[in-house]
Amino acid sequence: MIDEMRIRGLGVIDDAVLPLGPGFTAVTGETGAGKTMVVTGLGLLLGARADTSAIRAGAAQASVAGVWMVPKTGAVADIVTDAGGELEPAGDAAELYVSRTLSAEGRSRASVGGRPAPAAVLAALAEELVVVHGQSEQLRLRSAVAQRDALDRFGGQRIGDAVTRYSECFRAWRELDAEITELTENRDRRAAEAAQLREQLAEIEQLEPDAGEDVALNERAERLANAEELRLAASVARSALSSEDDEPDVSGLLAEARRSLERGADPQLAGIAETLTDLGYRAADLALQLSGYLADLDESGPHELAAVEERRAAIGGLIRQHGSLDAALEIWRTGSLRLAELDDDGDRIERLTAEAERARGELDSAADELTATRTEAAGRLSEAVTEELHALAMPDARFEVRVSPGAESSHGRDDVALLLAPHPGAEPRSVSRGASGGELSRVMLAIEVVIAGTDPVPTFVFDEVDAGIGGAAAIEVGRRLAQLARTSQVIAVTHLAQVAAFATNHLSVVKSNDGAVTASSVSRLSGEEREAEMARLLSGLADSDAALSHARELLSLGTSTN
Repeated sequence: MIDEMRIRGLGVIDDAVLPLGPGFTAVTGETGAGKTMVVTGLGLLLGARADTSAIRAGAAQASVAGVWMVPKTGAVADIVTDAGGELEPAGDAAELYVSRTLSAEGRSRASVGGRPAPAAVLAALAEELVVVHGQSEQLRLRSAVAQRDALDRFGGQRIGDAVTRYSECFRAWRELDAEITELTENRDRRAAEAAQLREQLAEIEQLEPDAGEDVALNERAERLANAEELRLAASVARSALSSEDDEPDVSGLLAEARRSLERGADPQLAGIAETLTDLGYRAADLALQLSGYLADLDESGPHELAAVEERRAAIGGLIRQHGSLDAALEIWRTGSLRLAELDDDGDRIERLTAEAERARGELDSAADELTATRTEAAGRLSEAVTEELHALAMPDARFEVRVSPGAESSHGRDDVALLLAPHPGAEPRSVSRGASGGELSRVMLAIEVVIAGTDPVPTFVFDEVDAGIGGAAAIEVGRRLAQLARTSQVIAVTHLAQVAAFATNHLSVVKSNDGAVTASSVSRLSGEEREAEMARLLSGLADSDAALSHARELLSLGTSTN
């Protein structure tokens, strides 16, 4: 439940603190005092779209902060932890601090458990914490999706399990059907791909290229193209290192220097002589390498250069076709598997068709099970809501939940319609067409009271659920809200004393002279203050003796109910 909420700079509200707590809280006040801003502020805390037009005139920003009492473990705690926030221990429960700030420039910031969080996290928390009902929710109840959702909520785990099984079967069948369609519709394209792949593989297999061969060929071709120049350079270098004539060379000069030092008796010269010996060996080794290089050049001729250029041209063709030699090698590595897959299309379609037929059978079974489960729950929901409507001053009303065959979707094959026959002899008509605003308010409340028994919600928020009703009907609405508050927190913005009389916590929002609402003008009423507010709601006169007497009577009725 939400324990306390503070609103700043929202609508006509400058700064207001609302002590909420458990049970049934009624929020009343004069028209324009900011009652609806309470629901708007709560919506911001729950991830609703931020609208800068709601910011108080002259204010730089609007902010809302709330303290929720939540279980220490469970879905809410997991959402907070995943967002990086923390819960504050508070006895057997925990406190969750949530805030939202909206600037006049349109920037929105949210905080969950002391850490910044996107509005999507607030919306995820809302799914676990609150159900909000107002005029927009009444309109939503007119939609087929909302009517189906109401039945599924009432059906609880039985319908939930059936919906899950159906959805899994539907997804499996759709995936198989999509694959078959893709194979069938693109058969010509896949056949062309197979033919092209065969040609590419044959070309690559004929060449059998190696990784990096293109680079090696380029280097070899350049060497062969410059053979004479390279032969002269290598020959001069080899002669300088080790001449076959009597000309001085490096090896001879190093040997002569070593012998000269060896004739000395100085140990330091002996070390230098060893170095000269090593240099002689290295010179001889280099001369040998150059001889090998020259021998290779002598063996290579124009015929090898032509062969290298021919190989380069073939490899270059592969590179131009595939973008790089590595890409061609990748096709060579994986192409056979892809070709086998493409060549298997006919057999594959047969196998997939058989699998799809089996999946379709499982889907039909799951759909029948879901329809049967919904139909059984529809009968129970019809009876329970009809009974509630009788208690809500609609003694002759008959409510019916009708399940009929509909279009196939991921939610089943059922159309669910909520029907209302408000008078004896009247044909049940869809609440989307045949229910008045007052009737729709009571239908919505009756449904929530009934569903609360199978799908409890921590907090219900009603924004003028009493719209379009009064008198005895309003009293019964108040009574049902009090009943709902036995298992959930209920917050109701109302303009009817008959509803407010059943509240265990009555908050009054009073507009000051300049139109601002401060913290002191939102107060918890009791005793004579509450009686005066009730009288004002009844007659517009807070000090009317007749209205005060009626107010006390209503409060007595509400107290006896609670």
